[in-house]
Amino acid sequence: MLLLIGVVFMIISWSVSNKLKNKFKKYSQVGLASNLSGREIAEKMLADHGIYDVKVVSVEGQLTDHYNPASKTVNLSPDVYHGRSAAAAAVAAHECGHAVQHATAYSFLEFRSAMVPVQNVTARVMNIMFMAMLFGSFFLQGFMQTGLLIIIGCYFVFTLFAFVTLPVEFDASSRALAWIDRKGIVTSKEHEMAKDALKWAAMTYVVAALSALVTLFYFILSYLGMSRD
Repeated sequence: MLLLIGVVFMIISWSVSNKLKNKFKKYSQVGLASNLSGREIAEKMLADHGIYDVKVVSVEGQLTDHYNPASKTVNLSPDVYHGRSAAAAAVAAHECGHAVQHATAYSFLEFRSAMVPVQNVTARVMNIMFMAMLFGSFFLQGFMQTGLLIIIGCYFVFTLFAFVTLPVEFDASSRALAWIDRKGIVTSKEHEMAKDALKWAAMTYVVAALSALVTLFYFILSYLGMSRD
């Protein structure tokens, strides 16, 4: 059953990811009327929010764009950094949306950042438990129940992290779309393209959250079934 859940969500994730890539490719071919590059848009948005200690840099890869709060950098892939399209505008402004969240101490972003070290430790613990249960199952039934409880706790952290990520991503997109519209960075048609691109980017996080939730329920049901036995 766990394998089936993994396969189903892997297919869904691939489908959403493929849709996102196609949307980005399509909207990358639509030049902005303002003719601004992703870098220029990012720098303008940061300056407009009074953020001068964050740098906009280019990083290798495709759709590798992200904001790094530790180094205070908005990292844009080459297609976004140099791009002068609706897609580039959407992604550049979205990543700056995270910088604005950081600067204004947005509660969900702060909570998510605080959870990062906890999730890293949880991932290591869960890997150890899976290995221990693989061998422990041959010797002691009680150990399996204890192991499942620990895994449930770990997956609860993963699920919470995934769901906390959702408002962070949606809020960054809302800030981005409102700003590029208010500042005349995009036309009404370009705005709809940017909105559509960010919608599909957000869907990848929605799928990840649902996958974590379903897996958590699976482990809970497995534990309850084992307890009845």
